[in-house]
Amino acid sequence: MNDDMTLLAAYGALDSAAVSDALDGLDLPPGLGGIGPVWGNRKVVGFAAPVELAPGAPGTSGAHIATSAVDAGGPDDVLVIAAGGRTDVSCWGGLLSLGASLRGVRGVVADGACRDVGEAREAGFPVYARATTPVTARGRLHQVSSGGPVRVGPATVAQGDIVLADETGVAFVPRARGHEVLRDARALARRERAIAEELRGGASLSDAMRDARLAGTEEQR
Repeated sequence: MNDDMTLLAAYGALDSAAVSDALDGLDLPPGLGGIGPVWGNRKVVGFAAPVELAPGAPGTSGAHIATSAVDAGGPDDVLVIAAGGRTDVSCWGGLLSLGASLRGVRGVVADGACRDVGEAREAGFPVYARATTPVTARGRLHQVSSGGPVRVGPATVAQGDIVLADETGVAFVPRARGHEVLRDARALARRERAIAEELRGGASLSDAMRDARLAGTEEQR
């Protein structure tokens, strides 16, 4: 297993809360809420393939939004659609889900709304979005870039950054900080597992769950 696959597998063992806490502790933008699965609850972990959208439609003769990113996508990728958080118009639909699934893409995280939920479910393609709507993007959104950095909430997401999306939210990890964030997230996860075991063993919540311990500033007993 190469380093990329090892890294993704390691993040796949974590959740968005642990990664968010690790990002926070390193003064990086933490995880983002409000974006969740529109069907099922499969966790999605992969490398970001960003697409930036903007309002309006300068022309109607070009390729549909996000198709170039889907065509370039592969089995390690998660498409990240930056649509400015709009929920009144769809930025992702059923044919895109089908095309992405056939390319082996791991999923899509849309800072906006999606439609054709049933088609995504039928294709087995994980879609994370802010909302669902039947309203088409045609005449309402156009693609600004594919593969360039995009803004999603407080985070700037670049090609190849690590994306983790689960039922709680989404975390974006700068690729250059991937091992550092992973180290801290694993430590946080171990700490919380230890606390959970103490609780199951009969410890009181106040004894086991001390802020200093959760923050990692208290010596382990």
